[in-house]
Amino acid sequence: MDITELILDDHREQRRQFAILEQIDRSEVGVLSVIWDRLAAFLELHALAEEEIFYPALLQVGIAARRRTGVEDETLDAIGDHNDIRDAIAEVARHRTGTDDWYRAVAAANSANSDHMAEEEREGLTDFRRFASLDRRHRLAVTFAAYEARNYAGVQPVDKDPVGYVREVEKKVRTDTGGSLSVGTMKRN
Repeated sequence: MDITELILDDHREQRRQFAILEQIDRSEVGVLSVIWDRLAAFLELHALAEEEIFYPALLQVGIAARRRTGVEDETLDAIGDHNDIRDAIAEVARHRTGTDDWYRAVAAANSANSDHMAEEEREGLTDFRRFASLDRRHRLAVTFAAYEARNYAGVQPVDKDPVGYVREVEKKVRTDTGGSLSVGTMKRN
């Protein structure tokens, strides 16, 4: 098991659920509503799991590999993307299910999410596979799977300041490692 594969599995499921929405007749408002509610909860949980588990580890291994600027930029962008996705989800909730405005809002959420996944797959996941050991990726996968399982009913959506997030994670990494940044030493919650 590898955290990068679990994240890719989540991405495939997100794409599948958006595709399901596109194939349901707009008159089936109840079905559209429950499918969307499930997808929205899944998007929120996935983003928070990444923010709690994956991105702190990416920052740590990137810093240890002397790629601080690259992984900081990737993380700043990802946290900003998560905020955009949360905002798009909130916009869907402002519209009556099945209306043209609702469909436009769902399409905007799909677009924001698709852009984020593509960047993450090209950058963050690729870097993490390069810099983190398979053992580390496995341990994080176990943590990630348990986190999503514990929070299956959903999480509270909260936008984060990308710069504040990165600075807080870097501060924690320095504290947890006693100032040294070696791959594999970040404490897991």
